[in-house]
Amino acid sequence: MADNVYDAIVVGSGISGGWAAKELTEKGLKTLMLERGRDVEHIKDYVNTNKAPWEFPHRGGRTQQMIKDYPVLKRDYPLNEMNLDFWVKDSECPYTEIKRFDWFRGYHVGGRSLTWGRQSYRWSDLDFEANAKDGHGVDWPIRYKDIAPWYDHAEKFAGISGSRDGLSVLPDGQFLPPMDFTCVEKDVAARLKEHYKGQRHMIIGRVANITRPIQARTQCQFRNKCWLGCPFGGYFSTQSSTLPAARATGNLTLRPFSIVTEVLYDKDTKKAKGVRVLDAETNKTYDYFAKIVFLNASALNSTWILMNSATDIWPDGLGSSSDALGRYLMDHHLGAGASGEVEGYEDKYYYGRRPNGIYIPRYRNVGDDKRDYVRGFGYQGGGSRQGWSRNVAEFSIGAEFKEALTEPGTWSMGMGGFGEILPYAENRVTLDKTKKDKWGLNVLAIDCELKENEMKMRKDILADAVEMLEAAGVKNVKGREGDGTPGRGIHEMGTARMGLDPKTSVLNKWNQVWDAKNVFVTDGACMTSASCVNPSLTYMAITARAADYAVSELKKGNL
Repeated sequence: MADNVYDAIVVGSGISGGWAAKELTEKGLKTLMLERGRDVEHIKDYVNTNKAPWEFPHRGGRTQQMIKDYPVLKRDYPLNEMNLDFWVKDSECPYTEIKRFDWFRGYHVGGRSLTWGRQSYRWSDLDFEANAKDGHGVDWPIRYKDIAPWYDHAEKFAGISGSRDGLSVLPDGQFLPPMDFTCVEKDVAARLKEHYKGQRHMIIGRVANITRPIQARTQCQFRNKCWLGCPFGGYFSTQSSTLPAARATGNLTLRPFSIVTEVLYDKDTKKAKGVRVLDAETNKTYDYFAKIVFLNASALNSTWILMNSATDIWPDGLGSSSDALGRYLMDHHLGAGASGEVEGYEDKYYYGRRPNGIYIPRYRNVGDDKRDYVRGFGYQGGGSRQGWSRNVAEFSIGAEFKEALTEPGTWSMGMGGFGEILPYAENRVTLDKTKKDKWGLNVLAIDCELKENEMKMRKDILADAVEMLEAAGVKNVKGREGDGTPGRGIHEMGTARMGLDPKTSVLNKWNQVWDAKNVFVTDGACMTSASCVNPSLTYMAITARAADYAVSELKKGNL
């Protein structure tokens, strides 16, 4: 096999790209994985993972220079000195905001699998049937029964800890033992169950942190330093899980610093023959060829690649024959919620720093509940106690200060909503041909906003959070509106959606591009709606399903 010819090419090495590489190599395909950023080696390159706060020059915070260099990243928590190398430098990779969109990216091997929140939930038929039932967006071409076996497959390998709760709105999975509630969370959960007569549930988060060893990974150590890279492999990432599996087959070639600029389309065969790569270090161009191509560059970047491809056939890019390409951009809107203080647990504490919290599954517009908006929301949060390092304003120095810090502080309970954004055609990305990045490539222009449905939902998110905490006996409850700017959920979805009709979608039910059946898109770009739960587990399952189909079709000679 020539150096530039493979059975399969995977573009991107994050959560879905890692899964594509694992599945394809394990099925015997010689696979090239292309990553636009640098390599990050497991353990070796987690340079800050074992540092204490005082070992950072600014105690892990941000400097004025960082604020200047990262004008987008500074808008929220990602900007800090502890894992700055895991985030894109805004000045090198700009984008155009027609309306404000906070796009937080990680360009390196592993992508955001190294920094994700790890909350891992299955969708239900409530989610897959929503578009068809309320008329927003197009119908999903799959249902829960189509993806359920692949959820099983993904959960068993990735390692998802959680409890089996028997909720139709949030299907149970193949879980490792769950993490424990804190004492406050346990009591609040019981009070909510009683107050709402079992109609609302607080469960422990279902999280991709393992609670017993699997593969060559050691269970979570409760350090809560996940976003610095875990040397124990305690949470699922490309580096800890899918990349070692792919490499073990002997079928994987990884090429970092490889910016895929287009899919090479053969108009005679009406299929892709490979991809074109711009070397990020040398600026030289290379072509690589394969029988199938998986685009997993993250939602907006996979669409950017499609928009740059086959423009001599379709002016707006490969997959643009339906006019759906670039449209229906979604995220989750968050920032609204409530918190308060909990009394009566002064003699209680908890073990370690649990990298997880509570989850309250969706209950609005479920069953007989009807609101003046469609879809719904869930909550994430937790009950914790202030540590010994808190600042006691009344005691700033001396013996009283020391004595005050011999005991931890007050208990608090808080929750923040994650609401669904509907698929709107006008929420979209396009190519801005007037602005270029460091490599002279046209950047994306993003035009996305919350609309009336989301704004109505946010009122319920805030009011319900206050109501639930007060019903559970929490004191001094304060609601917060927060910032719901799209992008802040870091759950970009849509812009190359799946569907039943090539006239209204970019991909079919197997994630194949209608315009080129050997090109598959299985990252967030493929999503037809957004649900209100974290999407990454669904990306894993969809990717494994598409890879299985691709190899089957390849063996039949159909690709």
